[in-house]
Amino acid sequence: MFQRPSLKTVRWRPLEGEGLEHLTIGPADGIPIRATSVLIGERGRRPYGVRYTIDCDAAWTVVSFSIDTTDGRRLAMTSDGKGHWRDASGTHLPAFDGCIDIDLAGTPFTNTLPIRRLGLKPKDGTARLTMLFVPFDTFEPFPDGQNYTCLEDDRLYRYEAEDRSFTAELPVDEDGLVMDYPTLFKRL
Repeated sequence: MFQRPSLKTVRWRPLEGEGLEHLTIGPADGIPIRATSVLIGERGRRPYGVRYTIDCDAAWTVVSFSIDTTDGRRLAMTSDGKGHWRDASGTHLPAFDGCIDIDLAGTPFTNTLPIRRLGLKPKDGTARLTMLFVPFDTFEPFPDGQNYTCLEDDRLYRYEAEDRSFTAELPVDEDGLVMDYPTLFKRL
């Protein structure tokens, strides 16, 4: 089983193009799990610079996140942990009802969230999830179907997109953090 996160810093780089992510994760200010990250990169020849914070409870359920871009855009949302989201002003966002986990474009870290939260074993089969996905080009979140399967106990998981033909086998470290994301990211 995975270790409880202590303060840890990891970095990833994209396999194509320029970029870098620098993430620190661990407990902070009474929050059991806080991930803070700065990343720069490009998607479709469009450069981006992003700073994000994701707060999770001890079971790796996302309770809030905020994203700030270098061009001045901001997105912040909170969750009750049961798939009900609110924007920064407290307005309920029913379009995301049922989304427990989030997936941010441009980072392999958010694949760690469902892997850790679910604690899947090879005998468990495939978990079908609806994620709250935030693309870095439009910055407009939408629900996204994703599937996760444990291939090897605590070490290798398969990610499958539901809306397109994309599959990746994701190795994880002793903390359950995604190491490499084949075809997209490599851990430094």
